[in-house]
Amino acid sequence: MNLLGRLIFLALLLPSAAWAHKFAPSLLSVVESAPNSYAVTFKTPAQTITRTLMKPTWPDGCSPVVIEKPIRVGTGIITQWRLTCNPPASNLAGKSFGVSGLAPNRANAIFTLTLIDGTDFQAMLNVNHPTYLIRAPRSTGDVFLDYLVLGVRHIWGGLDHLLFVFGLLLLIAGPRRLLWTITAFTLGHSVTLALATLGVIQYPVDLIEVLIAISVFTLAVTLTSKNQERLLWRSPGWLAAGFGLLHGMGFAGALLEIGLPSKNLLLALFSFNAGIEVGQILFIVAFLLPWHYLKKRSSRRFGVARWASIYLLGSLAAYWTVERSVIAFG
Repeated sequence: MNLLGRLIFLALLLPSAAWAHKFAPSLLSVVESAPNSYAVTFKTPAQTITRTLMKPTWPDGCSPVVIEKPIRVGTGIITQWRLTCNPPASNLAGKSFGVSGLAPNRANAIFTLTLIDGTDFQAMLNVNHPTYLIRAPRSTGDVFLDYLVLGVRHIWGGLDHLLFVFGLLLLIAGPRRLLWTITAFTLGHSVTLALATLGVIQYPVDLIEVLIAISVFTLAVTLTSKNQERLLWRSPGWLAAGFGLLHGMGFAGALLEIGLPSKNLLLALFSFNAGIEVGQILFIVAFLLPWHYLKKRSSRRFGVARWASIYLLGSLAAYWTVERSVIAFG
């Protein structure tokens, strides 16, 4: 069994008990029941990996009163508070809610805030973003531009996603086949980005990050083969679409961390996805121009550059696979 096969085999056989608590996010729900009065519900997994408790945090000047002691419901523990803010917090813009204790437990938490006027916010809290800053309502134009820029920044900051696109560029020779393959990858990640962001599907975030790294590694291994009868050589578009489904769930995790405006949710989702595409196109153009120039100038140097790129791609992907597996299953 090759390295890729071993990695997939290991991922599938890891004990299910290790999945139960790590992949079940906590939930912090805040609902404004009266002006400046909020009903808070906090649910955490009953099983944690440390003795450090996860607790909600709220803005300064807000005082919680426990209205129901912690009770166990299924695999979770639920606690409820009544939160009163003094001075009045009629405008929550600039204030933060969050969850402490996420880092020691390597946990995530879903945060939702519903105001009395129907406005709501949602975000995914994690080790890197344990708090969520409430932003002031923005115009339609501001939402579109803000999330467009966030999409571009995210794809340019996501080296694993860019390297997968880079691998596709190395794999495909003809322009039509390349266009179809990139389009298939785009369609794949657009579908899961929308479904995950809208809450239609749920998934273990850490496991998805491992599988994204494996997808990059798979592509690198394929690029080292001269056997063009392999599936990735023969049907790169369909497999790019399949791997795109994984990458879309990775994009959705980042979008949930940022949060979505309820009144412009679909616009923000579309704009963020458009930003990802803009960033992807810019990357492709920036790569193809010098790549074609090098290919025309010197076939020998082009060959060296190609193999060096493939081994760099594979090395990084293998490192990410091991690192993320340790985090997810360690």
